[in-house]
Amino acid sequence: MKKYLIQFKPFLIFISTFFAAYIVLTLVYKLYLDTFDVNDVDGITNIVGKNVAQLMNVFHCDIKIYKSITDSWLEVWYNKHYSVRIVEGCNAVSVIILFISFVLAFSGKLKTTLLYILFGILFIYILNVVRIALLIVLLFYFPKYNHFLHGTFFPLIIYGSVFILWIIWVNKFSKYAK
Repeated sequence: MKKYLIQFKPFLIFISTFFAAYIVLTLVYKLYLDTFDVNDVDGITNIVGKNVAQLMNVFHCDIKIYKSITDSWLEVWYNKHYSVRIVEGCNAVSVIILFISFVLAFSGKLKTTLLYILFGILFIYILNVVRIALLIVLLFYFPKYNHFLHGTFFPLIIYGSVFILWIIWVNKFSKYAK
């Protein structure tokens, strides 16, 4: 047994660090969400909605985003038509938690790790705001592709980008980089 623990020590450290970070960050986020009433929109999702509106206003889009009167989401009106809703799951926090957990599990020097995490969070956040804005426009013009755009295409872009960030991290900055 000791032989296997020694042999698989790097993997065991990675997996335990990853899951510890993931669980702690998820619990902290859950505690944050629990501070809001059931029909309230959390602060992060509100900021994402405001940033989507700001981005679309740069391109002179007719966009209005309102808090739903009855539910915990933001209603998006594009060209005076109810287009989509932005829910808590759209704010990319779960993707950011996944990103951070992986980087911590393959950590490098403290300063490099923290800077890469900050860069990654900013990159994922901006990519997510752009994703939502593009999704609003595309679903307005191509509503029959809702399932493909929302369920396949844009998740592929977000998770694919995070995967590329992980590859860069492991190969360039982690303690295993050559």
